[in-house]
Order: sequence, then structure tokens, then C-alpha cells
Amino acid sequence: MVQKIALFNHKGGVSKTTTTFNLGWMLASKGKRVILVDTDPQCNLTGIALKEETEDDEARIEEIYNTRSNIKTGLAPAFESQPRAIEAVDCIPIQGQEGLFLLPGHVGFAEYEVTLGIAQELTGSIQALKNLPGAISDLLEKTANKFNADYILIDMSPSLGAINQNLLMTSDFFLVPTTADFFSVMAIDSLSRILSKWCTWAKMASTNPVLREAAYPFPEFKLKFLGTIVQNYRIIRGKETAAFQTWIEKIETTVSSKLQPILEVNNLLLPNQVYTEQGINGSFTMTKISNFNSLIALSQEHRTPVYALTSEQLRQTGIVRENNQSKQEEFKTTFSELADKIIALSSSYAVSA
Repeated sequence: MVQKIALFNHKGGVSKTTTTFNLGWMLASKGKRVILVDTDPQCNLTGIALKEETEDDEARIEEIYNTRSNIKTGLAPAFESQPRAIEAVDCIPIQGQEGLFLLPGHVGFAEYEVTLGIAQELTGSIQALKNLPGAISDLLEKTANKFNADYILIDMSPSLGAINQNLLMTSDFFLVPTTADFFSVMAIDSLSRILSKWCTWAKMASTNPVLREAAYPFPEFKLKFLGTIVQNYRIIRGKETAAFQTWIEKIETTVSSKLQPILEVNNLLLPNQVYTEQGINGSFTMTKISNFNSLIALSQEHRTPVYALTSEQLRQTGIVRENNQSKQEEFKTTFSELADKIIALSSSYAVSA
């Protein structure tokens, strides 16, 4: 059975897309079949996965969109009242890593926001809208079955709109990427307030007979919190700088004092023992990832994770190459350990559930 993991933070610029790409690649390298789903209308994940650097790349991407389905066309039967049922998306294999696929994004996906919002507010009271709340989940499940996927990683936009509400509430797990700054602390505080409202809606929707019996049934509510990722901080002499360490501590304190109580009340936490076995304490920090620096540009250019760039792709010599190769090994270890934690957490819950 596929596990759907949403990467969500309504603050932008927290490296959700970079994390999704690098984590998905690492999970696939461990033998898992993974679909990366780009639900952000900015389509940054799609650009990274398909390479968007030259005019030739643009022409190739245009051809892909002319011949393959994407998040918007996949949902069109439900949202545009087309006389056909939703079908699995023809995902694109990502070059360089077997078992890794992309469900491309679409700028026009945002066009469905208002209609979905109306449908979710009315919770199935209007028959013409009853199929919409369960449509996204149906599309992802059918696509996962077609590709025999173990994991779906959902790269979400930085918003609190109806689409994100639906994506998060119909996922199995969620991660909250953050950066070590004041605005991430603010975002966690905000998330603490919005989660209860969304969970209340999702629990009602999952038991609503109209939505449960729709052509695209609204799924059972079973969301669980995996943890946070703190990233993009700078390292000096092997340690976080004092300023970044202060914000890391504030993020962890805010998670413990404000987010955790909301997670507990809404039954969004796994058993404590499951977290403890993976070395995750009460702050729920899964890992800390320092700044990618120049490696991120090379990663995007070559459609390859930072830790998998070759010497030829680095195009560097001497001490610069040695330093970057050392950083690559650090990132490889970090993402490998993160992937192992996710596999263990999701597997433990699947067994216990």
C-alpha cells in the first residue's frame, strides 16, 4: 500500500522542493518506488526534475506537456465536468534513478482552488460538487497503483488554501520543512491554529455519507505527523553560528509548546516509542541540513541530488572540489538517515494500524 507524505509549510523559501527531490531520490536508491507530485503552481519541482535551463529544454518540456498528463489534466474529469472518469497519470521516469517518477505540476492547477473551496465548505450538500473533495486522493491512489509505488511525496505550495487543506488532510503523513529564522517560528505558531480547524473538517468529511459514497469517495482520515526539518543554516568551524542556533532552539521550543498539544488533541502523533526508536525527541526535529551553497545550482543543472553529483559535474579542482565532496558526503549521510527514519516511522504505523 502506498504511503502519501505531504511536505507542508505555508511559509515559502524553506526548501520544500529541494528536500522533496533529494529525499525522493534517496528513498528510490534504497529500493523504494517513489512518485514525486508537484502541486505547487510555480512548478519548481517539475523544472528541477525535467531540467529547465536552455531553449532546447523548454521545447522538450512543452512537448512533454503536449503528450503526457499532469496534475491539472488528471483532475479535469472531476473539476471540468468531463464525460470520463479520473485515470492514473502517466508519470515521467526521472533519469538517473530507477524507481523514481514525476507527476508533473501545472500553473493552471490553481484554477481549481475556488471550486474546491466551495465544495469543501458545503461538505457534499450540493450533489454537483460532491465528487470534488475526494478527487485528488482518487487520482493519487490510481496513479500509485499503476506504478506500484511505495511512497508519494507531495511538494505543496506555501498557502492555506483549499487545495492544500485537501492535500494535507488526505495524506497519511506530513513533514514540516523550516529554516532557522523568525518567520518559520511564526509559521509554526500559525500552523498550530489552522490544524485543528482542518482536522475537524476532515473528520466530518470522512464520515459524511454523501462524500463517502461519491464517485471519488473522500478517504478515511488517518494523518500522522513525522516531524520537522531545519535547514539552510550556516556552519562555521563545524558548528551552527550563534544566531542560527538561537533560531533553531526557538523553532524546537515552539513545536514543543504550541504545535505538539494540537497534534495530541487531534490524534496526529505516532506512539512515543516509535519516535524514540528513531532518535526523535520532544521537539520532533528529524534532521538538520546546512546550506547547500553552490551545490544547489549544480544539482538543478544536472537534475541530480547534491550528494550524487559526480566529479565531472562539479567541474572543480583542488581544495574547492575537496570541500564540496566533503559536503556531499555529509548531505548523503543526512538524507540517508532521514530516509531510513521515514521508512521506519511509516512502516511501524502501517503495522500497528
